[in-house]
Amino acid sequence: MRIVVDATSLLLRSAGIKSYTYYWLRAMREAAGRRDTVAAFPFISRTRELHHDGSMLAKWATYPRLAALFAANYGGRAVLDWEIGKADVFHASNQIHHAPSKAKLTATVHDLTCWKMPELHTAANVKADQRFAERILQRADGLIAVSEATRQDAIEQLGIDEDRIETIYSGVPEEYFRVPVDAVHAVREDLNLSRPYVLFVGTIEPRKNLDRLLDAWLGMHPDLRAEFELIIAGPVGWAPETAKRLNAGASGVRTLGYVPEAFLPALTAGALLFAYPSLYEGFGFPVAQAMAAGVPVLTSNVSALPEIAKNGAELVDPLSVNEIRRALERLLTSPERREDLGIRGRERADQYRWSRCAQRSLRFFERVAG
Repeated sequence: MRIVVDATSLLLRSAGIKSYTYYWLRAMREAAGRRDTVAAFPFISRTRELHHDGSMLAKWATYPRLAALFAANYGGRAVLDWEIGKADVFHASNQIHHAPSKAKLTATVHDLTCWKMPELHTAANVKADQRFAERILQRADGLIAVSEATRQDAIEQLGIDEDRIETIYSGVPEEYFRVPVDAVHAVREDLNLSRPYVLFVGTIEPRKNLDRLLDAWLGMHPDLRAEFELIIAGPVGWAPETAKRLNAGASGVRTLGYVPEAFLPALTAGALLFAYPSLYEGFGFPVAQAMAAGVPVLTSNVSALPEIAKNGAELVDPLSVNEIRRALERLLTSPERREDLGIRGRERADQYRWSRCAQRSLRFFERVAG
């Protein structure tokens, strides 16, 4: 069986979907037997190490592949058929405008935010996701949902037949499960993290609910804020007012900007607490990664987050600043509660191994291919 996965996110500035594609492709290639081939569209064989700010290929290699994507989208399905060759299954992303005429069509549904909370996205993002749903998701022979919550959202919001969509959890890189102590010390020293810190990792955008997290932090007693530091790690997306607040230098709050992927496991493992009160997540990579590192997690009681965390996190109403603040205070002043959450979170995170995701995905492709 020959599977071709649309990996154009590796050529673009992207966050969660890029991580998913990179690790998922690598894991499936390692898991594939002699009878299976996993190729990456458009003509991507090898890449550099994962980073999110731009293409993972050199410029001279990126531009011809983006041209191939353009040709497939505007030349019609005949061009796409030629570019994917004799594929049994083509797994599309939202960068693709057409379904192939011969290969079985599949795709991954990451979240339904643009339907459930369109006000949290740019108009371009909403339009792109709607086009993806109409041209790919509605026509697909099979779909992967990254959580059961996302699967149910797809069934309810898009009218997807429940027999066509399967839940396959995403994974966590192995580096998060075994972070060396010296790596944690090195990151703390490099970033001058002298105080115990609460960590948030993610793009600065409205969906991540950073304004309420900041309000909750600033609402804590000054003595508590003097003892700890809130660290925000992530690039600026489309939340300019939030970015201004962060740049203003609120008490006990520090913004690191984009942190390279290689440094994130140690930065995460060194945190006293991981805070992620997002308004909606299809899976929640940062939460799963923090749990894998044994860090106690505070997150939201909505969307896929309770499903992913189970009893391995402190769950709060993301719309309640007071509830977030009280949870922060409770966890920062209770080492026993933090230790308990760290242990339970790590146990839960063992469900999210890329090797397990790859095996289930290959069986999914076999069923779709018949």
